[in-house]
Amino acid sequence: MMRRVLVVVPFAMSPQNLALRQAQLQGIDLSPQLQFEFRPVKAGPVNYASHHDFVLADAANFEAACRAQDEGFSAVCIDTMSDSGVAALRSVLDIPVFGPGKASMLSALMLGERFSILTMASRWKPLYKKALDELGLHHKCASVRAIEVAPDNQGLLSGKEDDVFPLLEAAARRAIDEDGADVLILGSTTMHQAHAWLIERLPVPIINPGPLSYKMAEAALGLGLSHSRQAYPRPMHPRLDMLQAMMTAAAHSVAHP
Repeated sequence: MMRRVLVVVPFAMSPQNLALRQAQLQGIDLSPQLQFEFRPVKAGPVNYASHHDFVLADAANFEAACRAQDEGFSAVCIDTMSDSGVAALRSVLDIPVFGPGKASMLSALMLGERFSILTMASRWKPLYKKALDELGLHHKCASVRAIEVAPDNQGLLSGKEDDVFPLLEAAARRAIDEDGADVLILGSTTMHQAHAWLIERLPVPIINPGPLSYKMAEAALGLGLSHSRQAYPRPMHPRLDMLQAMMTAAAHSVAHP
């Protein structure tokens, strides 16, 4: 039986840019019984660089998948290391919901003792701090190494490979040699294009967060697992219609400022 997995992309974008996100499925072995469908949010923050952005991102991602179970999906993945919307979606869905942020950090500790995060810009550091705070794992994070290159959440790293890839390699080597990292995590799903290049050149495992979340969804479905209702209780008074009306109005506002 074919099962559908919804992947929520945290920015509104064109079909061409959406295809760059869908390319994360390439090069990984996934069950032929799973069909991954990528859906951009209707509206949201321009970037994920402040707590202002995190609030908007939670609402945008939550709305995009809040009725995924009724639509016939078997699982949901959120395509951002911030895990924005994951907790809210778990409160209204019975199907498994995964984000790549916490999953990457916890998986890193199954592969080594300490991990470092490679990221595009220091402005993203609050995103990782939030996850590390909630997991209590600051002592396991050797460093967050930023290359200080402006991120592009639409075109990703396309056309910038010659400039960005060597910078990421240099930051990775400092994380290993100076900070003591024995596992590396790409700090954004927008960086996935660098993964194959880096794993050929570096001596430690490198987690590609988006594909990891797809494999987590696959494993949960195969094992018959989902999140705990004790941890994620249902809302007493759901307001999904209100939420969807808000995001529809937000999309109209952005399109017609």
